[in-house]
Amino acid sequence: MPDILIKNCDILSFKGGKAHVEFNQDIAIEGNSIQSITPTGSIPEEGCAQILNSSGMLAVPGFINTHAHIPMVLFRNLAEDVTVQEWFNDYIWSMESNLTEEDVYWGAQLGLAEMIENGVTCVADHYFFMDEVAKAVEQAGTRANLVWAVFGNQGEEMVDKTIEFTQRWQGKSDGRITTWLGPHAPYTTSPDFLKMCARKAKKNNLGIHIHLAETQAQTDLSLKEFGVTPVKQVQECGVLDVPTILAHVIAPRGDDFDILAHADAGIAQAPKTYLKSGMGMAPIDRYWEMGIPFGLATDGAVSNNTLDIMEQMRLMGLYAKFLKSDPTFMKLEDILEITFRGSARVIHQAEKIGELKEGMLADITLIHQDGLHATPKANPMASLIYCAKSSDVDTVLCNGKVLMQGRKLLTLDKARIQQEVQSRLQRLSKRLPNERIAYYPA
Repeated sequence: MPDILIKNCDILSFKGGKAHVEFNQDIAIEGNSIQSITPTGSIPEEGCAQILNSSGMLAVPGFINTHAHIPMVLFRNLAEDVTVQEWFNDYIWSMESNLTEEDVYWGAQLGLAEMIENGVTCVADHYFFMDEVAKAVEQAGTRANLVWAVFGNQGEEMVDKTIEFTQRWQGKSDGRITTWLGPHAPYTTSPDFLKMCARKAKKNNLGIHIHLAETQAQTDLSLKEFGVTPVKQVQECGVLDVPTILAHVIAPRGDDFDILAHADAGIAQAPKTYLKSGMGMAPIDRYWEMGIPFGLATDGAVSNNTLDIMEQMRLMGLYAKFLKSDPTFMKLEDILEITFRGSARVIHQAEKIGELKEGMLADITLIHQDGLHATPKANPMASLIYCAKSSDVDTVLCNGKVLMQGRKLLTLDKARIQQEVQSRLQRLSKRLPNERIAYYPA
């Protein structure tokens, strides 16, 4: 008998290689994995430890956030209507100078709670004091790839400290936590620093999660200073010799596309951040046509304001059609492929998550389909992409454990988290002299 039986849901399936919906199905879960998916009523309820009645709901793989800075929810709404340069130099890096380890712990709890409410079960996070983020993930019950962000001026000693972090947490929490290295970006490090990070990543069997080619100005600066694009630079430095998550890659040029197509790398896309910050948008049409893996991300809540992957999914689909001036480009099944299986490829866990089928890990989100905004129920895939709200998420499971049911968080204390974060606002909103990093380039 299964440990958990999800009864009578519709299922977003990729059986046959293309997204479609199968109606009136039961999902049997044993341990941390999906045991079977069968027509409703095929599995006896007797003996099941837990039965979840999901009639009328759509079951989808848990949403994956391929690039975030979870604790930055602490600074939400504090840097509005400013340029990217002002955002970094005058606001973010100066406010982050206030951070303590305890601040990061409570910020991580807030971000994880928000993501669970939004149906997100897995995140690739890139921030500081990552032991505290790992502790929050452990408590929340979610899945995470965690990297401790390092800047060039912090030196090799800091890189070694982050390697010790990876060793403490790799595979912990029943395998839900994985750890990589996180050199911040080519514009905040030197080529020698990147080469050193790549060597250490390879020696310790680690991947790398890095910001890359975030704006046209960054690419121009790299060409001026080094004679190569940021993409070419990380290739030459050996960063692409290990599994890699590349955040943004808005401004590749020329041979960059071929480099990306042949690297063991995936690109994280956060379209709301790009639109809001006026950064430009990535050439996702080229990525799609060339088979370069890319998936969805929220980035931090200071540039994006929410940790809602469904919002990013919708914006990505709309932008793709706008980019090509073609409403037939990026069809429903393509958007869902990128959202789920594409995002799983980006974080290098496609063999485990991103799809609901026998043997995959039981990371599952159940979504109501009966709201006024989703009526009539004519096309569940269109409704999921263009109609559904994060508030439609009812139940969330990760690794075979129920994290939220009936929109009630079961692993985190929502009221306590909000109280702790709010109590820190006045101190954290002060802009102190930046001691961490060099100037963000114009």
